[in-house]
This record gives sequence, C-alpha cells and structure tokens, in this order.
Amino acid sequence: MRLSALYRYPLKSARGETLQQIGLDKLGLQGDRRWMLVDEASGRFLTQRAVARMSQLSALYNQQGGLTLSATGFSSLEVPLPDAAAALRGVTIWQDSLRVPDAGDEAAAWVSEFVGKPTRLVQVPLERARSTAAGYGRDDDQVAFADGFPLLLIGQASLEDLSSRVGRPLEMLRFRPNLVIEGSQAYAEDQWRRIRIGDLEFRVVKPCSRCILTTIDPQTGERSADREPLATLQKYRAQADGAMFGQNLVNDGPGRLQVGMPVTVLE
Repeated sequence: MRLSALYRYPLKSARGETLQQIGLDKLGLQGDRRWMLVDEASGRFLTQRAVARMSQLSALYNQQGGLTLSATGFSSLEVPLPDAAAALRGVTIWQDSLRVPDAGDEAAAWVSEFVGKPTRLVQVPLERARSTAAGYGRDDDQVAFADGFPLLLIGQASLEDLSSRVGRPLEMLRFRPNLVIEGSQAYAEDQWRRIRIGDLEFRVVKPCSRCILTTIDPQTGERSADREPLATLQKYRAQADGAMFGQNLVNDGPGRLQVGMPVTVLE
C-alpha cells in the first residue's frame, strides 16, 4: 500500500489543494483548515452545508504566510496572517466556543460580498486550538477548524466501490480527505487502528459520518438532484451516528509526508 494523494484545505469548506508533500504539526497537515468563515452576528461557523458556493472559493497560502482569496467575478485579495495585536472574535464550531484572531475589515468586506451576508474571516493559531471530540483519542489531541479531528483518510478502493454502486464516477474531493491510500481492499481502513506512513505513525480514532456536503459537486458547486452519493451510503454504510465513509486520524508527532510513501498497518 502507498500514499497516493495529499489534500489540504487552508480555509474550512473552501476549495482544496493537491499537494505532493507537506509537513505535519500538532494539528495535522501544516496549514490545514486554520482559517474559517463565521456569521458576523452570531460567530457561528459557515460551511458548504449552508453556503454551497463556498466550493467555488479559492483560499491559498501566499509567500508571507497569509491567505490569497479568489473567486470568479471577484478581484483577488491578499489577507495577512493576523499578528499578536489582532482583535479576538468569539466563534462557535459545532459545540465548541473559542476566541480566535479576526482577519480584519478588508477581508470581512470581501467575504461578506461573496457569501451575501455580513461575514468575518478568522484564523486559529496553535495555542488557541480546540480539543478533539470527547471520547475518542487522547486528552491532549487537538484540532484546528476541521469538524472533529486533524486528519481524514480514505482508501481509493472504497471510493471506487461507492462509485460502482452509485453508477457514475465520483470525485475524491467530494469527500474532502487529507490522505488517500492505494493498494488496500475497499473499506479495509475500517479495521485499522494504527498505521505508519513513511516514518510517521497515526492513530485511527473514529469513522467519519457523512453529510449533505458530499452531494455538492466540487467543480460546479451544484447539489446532486438525486442526493447521491449520500443516498447510496445511507443504504449500506449507516450506523447510529450516520453514514460512514473514511476514517479520522491523529498523527503521533510532527514529520513530513510525500505522495508515494509506503503505508503499513501496525494494528
């Protein structure tokens, strides 16, 4: 087995980027989901679940460590990384409430126009990260703005099996994984507890419950009229917490990953 693809999502629920190699820190892939859009009034996080056109929003790191925002019909904007003097904003992501640096009024004006309502752009530094979902992993496991855990892994064979059941090829980015594994059987990842990729070890902590976001075409931003692939997943991958596809991981320590690295199941 080998690592066949690496994906990073600098801004939660915006477009992903394909990588050949990347470092990992305490919060998973360096720079992964460290930025987020929130409703200005409530501080509640925004994703494609409510704002489907976020799939058409590009947010990539620039050479200064900030973010370059771009979208069709919009002038691109360079957003600097908030410094120590940046105002903190109270935000809510699922059941977690925290205070994180706000990216400023210029960025807020840009994202508000894109979303269509008053919106703020925020960033989470390592020292303000959340704890991972209770009851899974270790007490000191942390996560940035990903839903619950630092990393998501999917087997390529699992996607191919799902595509055959749906009756059309599905894009891997529809499921927003960080790591794609090639050479395993379909859904083999369901049985893994610890794996090694290159020299790095990972704990497999929880299957990933899928939502309506999987029905959004990552290229066009349009929702599937037939609710696929979620409808098919609910027929054969349903558990008490939802339809499962992919596994949430935590990396044990820092390191570096590169596409092509061997994958070993340790447990």
